[in-house]
Formats: sequence, C-alpha cells, structure tokens
Amino acid sequence: MGSNGEVSGPDLRAGVPLAELREGQPLGGQIDGQPALLVRIGAEVFAVGATCTHWSGPLAEGLVTGETIRCPWHHACFSLRTGEVTAAPALAALPRWSTTQRDGRVFAGALIEEQPARVPTITTPAAIVIVGAGAAGMFAAETLRKEGYAGDVALIDPDADAPYDRPNLSKDFLAGKAPEEWLQLRSPEFFAEQRIDRIVAAVQAIDPRGRAVTLSDGRQLNYDALLLATGAAPIRLPVPGADQPHVFVLRSRADCTSLIAALSEGARVVIAGASFIGLEAAAALTQRGAAVTVVAPEQIPFARVLGEEMGRMLHARHEQHGVQFRLGHTLQRINEKSVVLDNGETLPADVVLLGVGVRPVLSLAESAGLRVEQGVIVDKFLETSVPGIYAAGDIARFPDARTGEPVRIEHWVVAERMGATAARNMLGRREPFRSVPFFWTTQHDVTVAYVGHAAAWDELRVSGSIEKLDCEVSYLKRGRVLAVTTINRDLDALRAEALFEQTEPATA
Repeated sequence: MGSNGEVSGPDLRAGVPLAELREGQPLGGQIDGQPALLVRIGAEVFAVGATCTHWSGPLAEGLVTGETIRCPWHHACFSLRTGEVTAAPALAALPRWSTTQRDGRVFAGALIEEQPARVPTITTPAAIVIVGAGAAGMFAAETLRKEGYAGDVALIDPDADAPYDRPNLSKDFLAGKAPEEWLQLRSPEFFAEQRIDRIVAAVQAIDPRGRAVTLSDGRQLNYDALLLATGAAPIRLPVPGADQPHVFVLRSRADCTSLIAALSEGARVVIAGASFIGLEAAAALTQRGAAVTVVAPEQIPFARVLGEEMGRMLHARHEQHGVQFRLGHTLQRINEKSVVLDNGETLPADVVLLGVGVRPVLSLAESAGLRVEQGVIVDKFLETSVPGIYAAGDIARFPDARTGEPVRIEHWVVAERMGATAARNMLGRREPFRSVPFFWTTQHDVTVAYVGHAAAWDELRVSGSIEKLDCEVSYLKRGRVLAVTTINRDLDALRAEALFEQTEPATA
C-alpha cells in the first residue's frame, strides 16, 4: 500500500463554508499543495495532514472519535489537537495548521511548528533495560523518552537490523514492490539522539534479586525496571533434510533477504504450512514468478481463525493466481531438489519455506523464575510475577480487557501498543492494557482486517458478500461479539474497534 501522491480537493487556505463541515466528518483538501483535512468538533475546527504517517493511508476515509482520527488501513490513531500519535503503528505526528472562522467560512492558516520535545524530568526508575528491539521493545523505548523519562535506557537485541517493519517481510518487500530502505524503522542516529543505548548482543541471564542482566559478551547491566520483549521464533519441522541450505524460515530481515537471494527465475517453491505468514509469502512469491505449492494438514486454510467460508474464498483466490495446494498432508522428508509428502507423493522443490508458525521465546523468563504458562503471565499492567519486571509482545499472556481470560496474541500492532503501555507503567502510571487487538493480512489482491479476539466462537454472522469481497463477518460466543473481520469495509472495522473499546472492562 502506498500513497499515489495525488493532491485533490479544495484549497483550504481559500476557505470553505462552515456549513459544509459536518461534526466529526473529515473534509479533504490541500494546503500549499499538501494533502490536508478539516475536522469539526463542536465549535472548533482542526486542520491536520491527510496522510497517515505509517503507510500513507487516506485519513479522509478514516474514523473520528472524540478528538482523534483513525487510519482506515492499519488503525493508527492521531490527536486532532496536537497531531501526535495516540496509538500504533504510526511513528510520526501529523502536520497541523491553525484555523480561523469568519463570515461563515473556515480558513486554514499557518503551519504550526512541532511541539518542542518534553523536557526530561522523570528520574525514577534510574535505569531501564529492554530485552528485544522488535515492535514492543522499540515502542517502549520511544515512549519512555516521549513521556519525559531522563534515566538510562538500554535496548538489547542480537539482531543488528532491528527494529524493522516485520509485517512487510511477507508482504510488499518479499513481493519486490517495496524497497529495502522502507524496512528500517529507526536509525542508529535516532537512538543516539534519544539517548537510547542500542546494544547488539544477546541476554544470557537475568538476575531478579541483583537486578542485573548478563550479556553474551560477558558484560553485566544493572536495571531498576526491566521489560522482556523477546518475541517468538519460527518453528522448524523435525523432518529429515530440514537443515539444508535451501530450506528457509521467514521471521527476520536476514531470513527474507536470504530467501529472495535463493530464488532463481521460475523457482519451484514448496511452502510447508497454510499460516498467515505462509500464505502471505505464497502470494508474494508468485508475484516474483515462482511456482508455489502449499502443503498443509488442514482441509480449509484459515478456517479455525476466520471461518470456513472466508477460508474457502481465500483458498480459491490463491488458486486463481496460480498457487497449488496439497491440503490434508504434511512433509515427511526434504531432499535436495524435492520434498516427499506423507502419502508418498514427491514434489519438485528448488526452495522450501517453513511457515508452520512460531513459538514464544520463553527461556530467559523461565530461567529467571517468572511465572510461565503458555507465555509469560502478566497482570493488566503488564507486570510479571516478579515486581519490576514487565513483559510485552508475543511472549506476554495478559488478561483480555473484555473477557478477563488470559490471552497471548502474536500481532505486530498489539505488540507495539503493549510496549507503549508497559513503558508508561514502568514509570508508575498504573495504566491497564485495554487496546483492542488488530491485524491485517494481504492475500494477493484481498486485504482482510481483523479486530478483536475470538479464540473460539459458536455463531458466525456475515453481512454482505464474502465472495464479492465486500463483507463484515462477526464472531460471537453466547451471543456476544468477540471479533470482526472485514473486506473492503475499512470504516466498519474502525467502528467495530471503537465499539469494543467502549465495552465495560472485565472484573475478573
């Protein structure tokens, strides 16, 4: 996804009739050739940039709630009053302009200079260590500085490339439609400017009593608060031949570039697993001219998460784009130029991609004595069983704000928002994590948005047509809507998210 760079609509400096501005309805236009919006809230009118700073989504098609506007593509949220990001995945604020009203018209005025950075005044805790520089860790580090934290911040990860836009690895970048420079989220210069010590190393051990971590190079770092954001690692199938050089996983930037480098023209690729990553990769690799076959044990892809009708539609969409399937089967052996299935069938394979899922990286938490049950157990403030140690992202098992049930969710946006909440709580805010889970998946020319969380449901309601790619699907349990998926109904997805946010929090 990306902006086409076109600017249209009225010149907002020349003014528009106040009567044309409906409460909470964005009016798109331009200011000095830059896309901009006017939004009326009560007696006030705000003028902000019209392009989301994440992937250039069109905010004019978004949803206004209170004094915020939400992007229709990936649900980033911005303050209309300050332009600041109030919810991930966006990193940068929106530009803002002053407005004046006279003679029944609204005029955009001067560009408002960015607000100066908050003077660091918070000195407790004295030192914070963040283990993991992915979505949760990066957002935590940035949030600490945005909140005015003046103490030491160390962001530790053995992946020298981190942080980068991990969702893009199986989407546009893998498809060859996004340049590599789009992947990097923050540069070394940014971390230096923000006084965030980005350390490329692994953490070998945590000493909760001594409040120290030991790095792979032997160094020790002391902390007063610690955030574990170690993420997840791809599952490698325990089958003969899985350790060969033409067998890949897709988790890191290095994984992705190695996979791309291994592709010859017309390469025959076998993907083990019909996971979201596996089938996003299938769609991307067909765009590179690869001949893709997906092998998976289920009969209908995505049926467990999205329902059978949605699964059948996406399956058919892949077949229409040339992807072949061997459903109801598994890999038994990987040879140099082929794979053998459980029914004895042999498929040619120049490249094999394992897309059978991931496991949370829990070894550090376990060795440190944290409570671990299918993830690191945290309370609603994201604090673990050991005071002063927090967890966020793929490893954290937290109480769902709407049901009270413990959940662990492997979504990029969720991890970012958890990191921000954990950061504020390390500073003593005691802010419950109540963000509504959201993810999106792109399968060829179909983008599905998913809001909420339904581990299981007993009723599925479809509004519109799944086959015609215009629908809203609700997943209910005992009459209560737990999650919603949409196709080509971005505003409905935003409305569902806003409605879930208004749900009374669970008391359990």
